[in-house]
Amino acid sequence: MVLKNRYWIVRHGKSIPNERGLIVSSMENGILPEFQLAPEGVNQAQLAGYSFQKELESNNIPLANVRICYSPFSRTTHTANVVATALNIPFHASHCKVIQDLRERYFGPSFELLSHDKYDHIWEIDEKDPLVGPEGGESVKDVASRLAKTMAIIEQEFEGCAILVVSHGDPLQILQTILHAAKKHKEPTSNDLASILEAVQVAPILSKHRQYALNTGELRRVI
Repeated sequence: MVLKNRYWIVRHGKSIPNERGLIVSSMENGILPEFQLAPEGVNQAQLAGYSFQKELESNNIPLANVRICYSPFSRTTHTANVVATALNIPFHASHCKVIQDLRERYFGPSFELLSHDKYDHIWEIDEKDPLVGPEGGESVKDVASRLAKTMAIIEQEFEGCAILVVSHGDPLQILQTILHAAKKHKEPTSNDLASILEAVQVAPILSKHRQYALNTGELRRVI
Protein backbone atom coordinates (compact mmCIF):
# COMPACT_ATOMS: atom_id res chain seq x y z
CA MET A 1 0.00 0.00 0.00
CA VAL A 2 1.61 3.23 -1.23
CA LEU A 3 0.24 6.52 0.10
CA LYS A 4 0.80 10.07 -1.14
CA ASN A 5 1.05 11.56 2.35
CA ARG A 6 2.46 10.86 5.81
CA TYR A 7 0.04 10.56 8.71
CA TRP A 8 -0.06 11.37 12.41
CA ILE A 9 -3.05 11.19 14.72
CA VAL A 10 -3.90 12.98 17.93
CA ARG A 11 -6.77 12.32 20.27
CA HIS A 12 -8.43 15.49 21.53
CA GLY A 13 -7.19 16.87 24.83
CA LYS A 14 -9.03 16.19 28.06
CA SER A 15 -12.51 17.56 27.56
CA ILE A 16 -15.24 18.82 29.85
CA PRO A 17 -17.18 15.54 29.22
CA ASN A 18 -14.01 13.62 30.21
CA GLU A 19 -13.83 15.59 33.46
CA ARG A 20 -17.52 15.03 34.14
CA GLY A 21 -17.38 11.35 33.19
CA LEU A 22 -20.02 11.73 30.47
CA ILE A 23 -20.46 10.00 27.13
CA VAL A 24 -21.04 12.72 24.52
CA SER A 25 -21.20 11.04 21.14
CA SER A 26 -24.08 12.53 19.13
CA MET A 27 -23.40 15.32 16.67
CA GLU A 28 -26.15 17.39 18.29
CA ASN A 29 -24.42 17.34 21.68
CA GLY A 30 -20.87 17.05 20.41
CA ILE A 31 -20.79 20.46 18.75
CA LEU A 32 -22.04 22.31 21.83
CA PRO A 33 -19.45 24.79 23.17
CA GLU A 34 -19.95 23.60 26.75
CA PHE A 35 -18.37 20.28 25.73
CA GLN A 36 -15.04 21.64 24.50
CA LEU A 37 -11.65 21.21 26.22
CA ALA A 38 -11.07 21.50 29.94
CA PRO A 39 -8.05 23.63 30.96
CA GLU A 40 -5.92 20.49 31.33
CA GLY A 41 -6.96 19.49 27.82
CA VAL A 42 -5.80 22.81 26.41
CA ASN A 43 -2.36 22.15 27.93
CA GLN A 44 -2.36 18.62 26.44
CA ALA A 45 -3.24 20.01 23.00
CA GLN A 46 -0.41 22.56 23.23
CA LEU A 47 2.05 19.80 24.13
CA ALA A 48 0.77 17.70 21.23
CA GLY A 49 1.38 20.67 18.92
CA TYR A 50 4.94 21.10 20.16
CA SER A 51 5.57 17.35 19.84
CA PHE A 52 4.23 17.41 16.29
CA GLN A 53 6.51 20.33 15.48
CA LYS A 54 9.50 18.26 16.62
CA GLU A 55 8.32 15.39 14.41
CA LEU A 56 8.10 17.76 11.46
CA GLU A 57 11.58 19.13 12.10
CA SER A 58 13.13 15.66 12.46
CA ASN A 59 11.53 14.64 9.16
CA ASN A 60 12.46 17.91 7.40
CA ILE A 61 8.81 18.71 6.67
CA PRO A 62 8.03 22.42 6.19
CA LEU A 63 4.93 23.93 7.78
CA ALA A 64 3.64 24.71 4.30
CA ASN A 65 3.15 20.97 3.81
CA VAL A 66 1.14 20.45 7.00
CA ARG A 67 -2.59 19.77 6.85
CA ILE A 68 -4.78 19.36 9.94
CA CYS A 69 -7.96 17.32 9.36
CA TYR A 70 -10.32 17.36 12.31
CA SER A 71 -13.69 16.22 13.63
CA PRO A 72 -16.47 18.86 13.88
CA PHE A 73 -17.09 18.20 17.58
CA SER A 74 -16.24 21.13 19.86
CA ARG A 75 -13.52 19.22 21.74
CA THR A 76 -11.70 18.24 18.54
CA THR A 77 -12.16 21.63 16.87
CA HIS A 78 -10.74 23.22 20.04
CA THR A 79 -7.80 20.79 19.99
CA ALA A 80 -7.06 21.41 16.30
CA ASN A 81 -7.15 25.17 16.88
CA VAL A 82 -4.72 24.95 19.81
CA VAL A 83 -2.37 22.71 17.80
CA ALA A 84 -2.45 25.10 14.84
CA THR A 85 -1.62 27.99 17.19
CA ALA A 86 1.30 26.03 18.68
CA LEU A 87 2.59 25.41 15.15
CA ASN A 88 2.01 29.06 14.22
CA ILE A 89 -0.15 28.20 11.22
CA PRO A 90 -3.54 29.81 10.45
CA PHE A 91 -6.53 27.76 11.59
CA HIS A 92 -9.16 29.08 9.20
CA ALA A 93 -7.23 28.54 5.99
CA SER A 94 -6.15 25.89 3.51
CA HIS A 95 -4.02 24.25 6.22
CA CYS A 96 -6.99 23.07 8.29
CA LYS A 97 -10.04 21.12 7.16
CA VAL A 98 -13.05 19.92 9.13
CA ILE A 99 -14.19 16.46 8.01
CA GLN A 100 -17.60 15.25 9.17
CA ASP A 101 -16.66 11.58 9.03
CA LEU A 102 -13.91 12.08 11.64
CA ARG A 103 -16.65 12.67 14.23
CA GLU A 104 -17.00 10.63 17.40
CA ARG A 105 -18.49 7.16 17.20
CA TYR A 106 -22.18 7.46 18.07
CA PHE A 107 -22.92 5.03 20.87
CA GLY A 108 -26.68 5.36 20.62
CA PRO A 109 -29.47 6.88 22.73
CA SER A 110 -29.09 4.24 25.45
CA PHE A 111 -25.63 5.59 26.32
CA GLU A 112 -25.72 9.27 25.35
CA LEU A 113 -24.96 11.63 28.27
CA LEU A 114 -24.57 8.69 30.66
CA SER A 115 -21.51 7.65 32.67
CA HIS A 116 -18.19 6.60 31.14
CA ASP A 117 -18.64 3.37 33.12
CA LYS A 118 -20.91 2.22 30.28
CA TYR A 119 -17.95 1.98 27.90
CA ASP A 120 -17.01 -1.43 29.29
CA HIS A 121 -20.36 -2.81 28.12
CA ILE A 122 -19.88 -1.30 24.64
CA TRP A 123 -16.42 -2.82 24.30
CA GLU A 124 -17.78 -6.22 25.31
CA ILE A 125 -20.23 -5.93 22.43
CA ASP A 126 -17.38 -4.94 20.09
CA GLU A 127 -15.25 -7.91 21.05
CA LYS A 128 -18.10 -10.37 20.53
CA ASP A 129 -19.20 -8.92 17.20
CA PRO A 130 -17.74 -5.67 15.82
CA LEU A 131 -20.25 -5.77 12.97
CA VAL A 132 -23.15 -5.17 15.38
CA GLY A 133 -23.15 -2.00 17.46
CA PRO A 134 -25.09 -0.94 20.54
CA GLU A 135 -28.78 -0.38 19.89
CA GLY A 136 -29.32 2.73 17.79
CA GLY A 137 -25.57 3.39 17.63
CA GLU A 138 -22.65 2.71 15.33
CA SER A 139 -20.79 -0.58 15.16
CA VAL A 140 -17.01 -0.75 14.78
CA LYS A 141 -17.64 -1.67 11.13
CA ASP A 142 -19.81 1.42 10.62
CA VAL A 143 -17.02 3.66 11.86
CA ALA A 144 -14.35 1.78 9.90
CA SER A 145 -16.34 2.28 6.70
CA ARG A 146 -16.59 6.05 7.07
CA LEU A 147 -12.94 6.36 8.11
CA ALA A 148 -11.84 4.34 5.07
CA LYS A 149 -13.83 6.74 2.91
CA THR A 150 -12.16 9.67 4.67
CA MET A 151 -8.68 8.27 4.00
CA ALA A 152 -9.49 7.90 0.31
CA ILE A 153 -10.74 11.50 0.15
CA ILE A 154 -7.65 12.87 1.92
CA GLU A 155 -5.38 10.91 -0.41
CA GLN A 156 -7.20 12.34 -3.42
CA GLU A 157 -7.07 15.91 -2.15
CA PHE A 158 -3.49 16.15 -0.84
CA GLU A 159 -0.08 14.96 -1.98
CA GLY A 160 3.30 15.13 -0.27
CA CYS A 161 1.77 16.45 2.96
CA ALA A 162 2.08 15.68 6.65
CA ILE A 163 -1.51 15.02 7.68
CA LEU A 164 -2.51 15.38 11.33
CA VAL A 165 -5.85 13.70 12.02
CA VAL A 166 -7.54 15.14 15.12
CA SER A 167 -10.33 12.86 16.28
CA HIS A 168 -11.67 10.78 19.17
CA GLY A 169 -10.67 7.66 21.10
CA ASP A 170 -12.79 5.02 19.37
CA PRO A 171 -12.48 6.36 15.81
CA LEU A 172 -8.70 6.66 16.12
CA GLN A 173 -8.43 3.13 17.53
CA ILE A 174 -10.47 1.86 14.61
CA LEU A 175 -8.51 3.91 12.07
CA GLN A 176 -5.23 2.47 13.33
CA THR A 177 -6.70 -1.03 13.22
CA ILE A 178 -7.58 -0.86 9.53
CA LEU A 179 -4.39 0.99 8.54
CA HIS A 180 -2.12 -1.53 10.27
CA ALA A 181 -4.07 -4.41 8.72
CA ALA A 182 -3.87 -2.72 5.31
CA LYS A 183 -0.07 -2.44 5.57
CA LYS A 184 0.11 -6.22 6.09
CA HIS A 185 -2.51 -7.01 3.47
CA LYS A 186 -1.29 -8.88 0.40
CA GLU A 187 -3.57 -8.24 -2.54
CA PRO A 188 -1.94 -9.19 -5.84
CA THR A 189 -4.63 -7.65 -8.03
CA SER A 190 -4.88 -4.14 -6.58
CA ASN A 191 -3.01 -1.40 -4.77
CA ASP A 192 -6.18 0.69 -4.56
CA LEU A 193 -6.45 2.14 -1.05
CA ALA A 194 -10.24 1.97 -0.88
CA SER A 195 -10.27 -1.69 -1.95
CA ILE A 196 -7.59 -2.69 0.55
CA LEU A 197 -9.24 -0.85 3.44
CA GLU A 198 -12.54 -2.52 2.56
CA ALA A 199 -10.92 -5.96 2.45
CA VAL A 200 -9.52 -5.72 5.99
CA GLN A 201 -12.84 -4.74 7.61
CA VAL A 202 -13.58 -8.20 8.93
CA ALA A 203 -14.61 -9.24 12.42
CA PRO A 204 -11.32 -10.87 13.58
CA ILE A 205 -9.45 -7.64 12.80
CA LEU A 206 -12.02 -5.08 13.91
CA SER A 207 -12.71 -6.78 17.24
CA LYS A 208 -9.15 -5.97 18.38
CA HIS A 209 -9.39 -2.19 18.05
CA ARG A 210 -8.89 -1.58 21.78
CA GLN A 211 -5.20 -2.50 21.48
CA TYR A 212 -4.62 0.86 19.78
CA ALA A 213 -6.08 2.99 22.59
CA LEU A 214 -4.77 6.54 23.04
CA ASN A 215 -4.67 8.83 26.05
CA THR A 216 -6.24 12.28 25.75
CA GLY A 217 -3.90 14.60 23.89
CA GLU A 218 -1.67 11.73 22.73
CA LEU A 219 0.14 12.15 19.40
CA ARG A 220 1.09 9.10 17.38
CA ARG A 221 2.69 8.51 13.97
CA VAL A 222 0.68 5.96 12.00
CA ILE A 223 2.05 5.95 8.43
